[in-house]
Amino acid sequence: MPVTPEHRYDQLRLRQWLDGRARADGVARRDLFRLLGASAALSALPTALQSALPGAAAPAHAAAGIRKPLPPEWFTVRGTNAETKFDALAGTGYHTPNERFFVRNHTSTPALDPADWTLTVWGSGLRGDPAVFGLDDLRALPTVTRSAVVECAGNGRSLFASQQGQSVSGTAWTLGAIGAARWRGVRLADVLRRAGIRRDAVDVMPRGLDAEYVTPDGASLGRVRRPLPVAKALDDVVLAYEMNGEALPPDHGSPVRVVVPSWVGIASVKWVGDVEVSAEPLYSPWNTAFYRLWGPTHPAEGSPPLTRQTLKTAIELPWNASLPAGERHRVTGRSWSGAGGVVRVETSVDGGHHWRSARLLDPPRRAGWVRWHADWRPAVPGPAVLLARATDTTGRTQPLSTAHNTQGYLFDAVVRHPVTVT
Repeated sequence: MPVTPEHRYDQLRLRQWLDGRARADGVARRDLFRLLGASAALSALPTALQSALPGAAAPAHAAAGIRKPLPPEWFTVRGTNAETKFDALAGTGYHTPNERFFVRNHTSTPALDPADWTLTVWGSGLRGDPAVFGLDDLRALPTVTRSAVVECAGNGRSLFASQQGQSVSGTAWTLGAIGAARWRGVRLADVLRRAGIRRDAVDVMPRGLDAEYVTPDGASLGRVRRPLPVAKALDDVVLAYEMNGEALPPDHGSPVRVVVPSWVGIASVKWVGDVEVSAEPLYSPWNTAFYRLWGPTHPAEGSPPLTRQTLKTAIELPWNASLPAGERHRVTGRSWSGAGGVVRVETSVDGGHHWRSARLLDPPRRAGWVRWHADWRPAVPGPAVLLARATDTTGRTQPLSTAHNTQGYLFDAVVRHPVTVT
C-alpha cells in the first residue's frame, strides 16, 4: 500500500509520544505504558484465557447495553456488540438498513435527549473561548450528505484462528462488523472554523458521551476519544445527525456522531459531546494501547496507530450453506477498501488455481463498497470452498494470508468460504 499523509502523521505522533512530547489526555503515562505491555503480551496468553478477555463472544441471548431488536436471523451478539450476519445483507441494496447495521459499543448505548444535547469545541488550538453548539445550531449550517462504510478495525478477526491457526484477542468478529449508510450532517471543518481554529492547531480529538471505559483490572480510561490530524478533520469528516434518511438511531450515535470516511471505525466516535482542538500533539488509550499492530513482525513498541481500513471481500451466503448440484447459483457479495474504490472482483471454486471475473454492480467509490455477483453450477455433491478477492484503485489485490498481529486487526486475506453441494 502506498505511503499516505495519514501514515506519515502517525509515524510522527508515535515518535513524539514515545519521547514524551505528546499529551495523553486524562491518563497517566505509567498507566499507558502498563497497557502497552499488556497489549504486547496478549499473544502469549493461553487460548482459553483469551476467550475470557473483554470483547470475547458472549451467549447469543446476551445483548448488554444495546437498545434495538437483534433478531437472530440478522445478528450474532458478541458481548456489548452485535455483528450483522453477512447473508442478511443479500438483497438489501447498497446501503445497510438501520435495523440491520452492526453495533460496536465499548460500554452501553446512552439515553440522550437531543433537545438537551450540546457540542463543546475547546482547546489550545482555538483563537478564543470554547464554542458551544446545539443540534439546531448544527442544522443551521450548510448540510452535507456522504455515503460511506463504517467498519470495526477487528472485522474478520476470527479468521486469524480459523484460517491461519493464530491466536488473537478481542471480539471474534467474522466479516459483519461493517455497514454502509448515507450520512447527513455538517462538515466538521465548518464547525471548527466557526469555533475559531488556529493555524497552528495540529490535532482534533472528539470524545463520546457514553460511560467511561473500565479495564478488567479496574482502571478507568475515561470516555472513548481518539485524535485526528487537522488535515483529515478539515477534509471529509462529518458530524452526522441522520442515517439513511432518518434521525440517527440511539445505538448508532444519536443525537450526533462523527463519521471519518475510509478510517477504522474507532475514529467515528458515537454520541460525540466535545471536540478538543490542540496546538500540541494528542494521544489517548485508543491509539496507544489499542488500535495498533503488535506481534513478532511489528516493532517492539507496536506499529503506528491504525488509520485507513484495508481491502476485504465477503460473500452473502451462510457459512456452510447447502447448494444443490447441477443447478446454476448466483453467488453475491461485497468488496471494499480504505485506500480507494474496488475496480475488480474475481472468484474461484478450485482453491485459487483459476479465477473468473465477477460482475460489479456499482462503480468504484471512495469510502464505499461495491456489490457483485458471479454464477456457479457445481457438478459434484460434496464439500466445496468458494474464494473471492478484490483489487482496488491502487492496484493492490487481496493476499492469501494476513501478517499476524496479536489483537487481530485488519484481516485482509482471501476468505475460504465453505459450502456443501448436495
